[in-house]
Amino acid sequence: MKIHPVILCGGSGTRLWPLSRSAYPKQFLRLTSDDRSMLQETVARLDGLDGVEAPIVICNEEHRFLVAEQLRDLGVKPRLLLLEPVGRNTAPAVAAAALALAKDDPDALLLVLSSDHAIRDIASFHRAIRLAADAATTGLLTTFGIVPDAPETGYGYIHRGAGVPRLESTFAIGRFVEKPDRPTAERMVASGDHYWNSGMFMLKASAFLTELRAHRPDVLAGVEQALALAKTDLDFCRLDPVAFTATPSISIDYAVMEKTTHGAVIPAQMGWSDVGSWDALWEIQAKTADGNVVHGDVLTAGTHDSYIRGETRMVAAVGVKDLVIVETADAVLVAHRDASQDVKLIVDQLKAGKGRTQHALHRRVYRPWGSYESIDNGGRHQVKLLTVTPGQKLSLQLHHHRAEHWIVVEGTAKVVRGEEEILLTENQSTYIPLGVKHRLENPGIVPLKLIEVQSGSYLGEDDIVRFEDVYNRVG
Repeated sequence: MKIHPVILCGGSGTRLWPLSRSAYPKQFLRLTSDDRSMLQETVARLDGLDGVEAPIVICNEEHRFLVAEQLRDLGVKPRLLLLEPVGRNTAPAVAAAALALAKDDPDALLLVLSSDHAIRDIASFHRAIRLAADAATTGLLTTFGIVPDAPETGYGYIHRGAGVPRLESTFAIGRFVEKPDRPTAERMVASGDHYWNSGMFMLKASAFLTELRAHRPDVLAGVEQALALAKTDLDFCRLDPVAFTATPSISIDYAVMEKTTHGAVIPAQMGWSDVGSWDALWEIQAKTADGNVVHGDVLTAGTHDSYIRGETRMVAAVGVKDLVIVETADAVLVAHRDASQDVKLIVDQLKAGKGRTQHALHRRVYRPWGSYESIDNGGRHQVKLLTVTPGQKLSLQLHHHRAEHWIVVEGTAKVVRGEEEILLTENQSTYIPLGVKHRLENPGIVPLKLIEVQSGSYLGEDDIVRFEDVYNRVG
């Protein structure tokens, strides 16, 4: 039995600001592991499960190179990288994957996973997958219900119906319950027949597409057109932007699972969390004797039951309790743990503020060729630290409004400047006049680091005219 993981890699993770930002959201961060991002953890936890094929990953255009690089770091070559021009929720995303798989095998099994969940009990997770695969091969649209250990009001619930004959630990779906108030949640947990809605599914491609055609033919038609008109770009499949944008935005639950008579739920206890807030992250991580979760250079005195994280500096906390303190290079969050769901209100303020970028960008911004970090900004100057990955190169480009000075501090740079091509090593520099075509490349085997000093009347990132680009960003 072959299982095709379909990993949904959208979302912006606003409730985990300031670490999670729209250009680098939580699925790309090392939040639950010291050496792997949440996306990498999602892929890696399938290791050891028989019959698992290379994953299909669905993400937005902006994150395509982050996804590719993180999968490459794991040594994983995906079957397909599907790029959404806009987010349209889970039903269109999964429909695109099901249609792509159905071309070769209409009865392919899709294991639909979110890229930003935490699961601690891998053995129980694998057992639930095997049970769900057995159910899905019969045509049941199967979801994973998490046995609740608390009356959570931040999750939706699934009420189980009768057991499905001849299938172990498999129940018909009675009904879906929206996020409840606390008394309702307490009653549901006490009943023993309600589970948290995990948002993970096991589906036969043909069965899912049949139900989607029956209940939301407009969604299926839009995705079919978007896939038929898709363009292949490097290792990516770009869904047609016009057709996909016109497709209704709707979740699998609303589009299919709440309407179908072929839904099933597999109860599971696997140490699952959707890591939807700093408080949720505190809940699942190892704590000190005082109940604190600490990361980075953190000192505490008389501090209890808090989540404290320092990314770039020492953070000290004295005489506080039940707080979230998160420090990054350009922002510091202090919140009560009970209010951690409201962090998104700060993100909304940042989005509404003129000139604010902290909701979207970190001081270090990642690009397909490496990254850059802003060091200093002024009215007519900007200083950055550029890091270029070995073997990578920036586009051949020019700027209308700024000149640039480059100083190599580590590695070797190959520079195209007008008609010249030069090699620069440590402590050497060059000047790129305004309006001159230029290109930067790392021909070496170690990262290239250089200081870039920009000067001119306009220093925005949109002052770039690209002529050639290995990442197809010409324009």
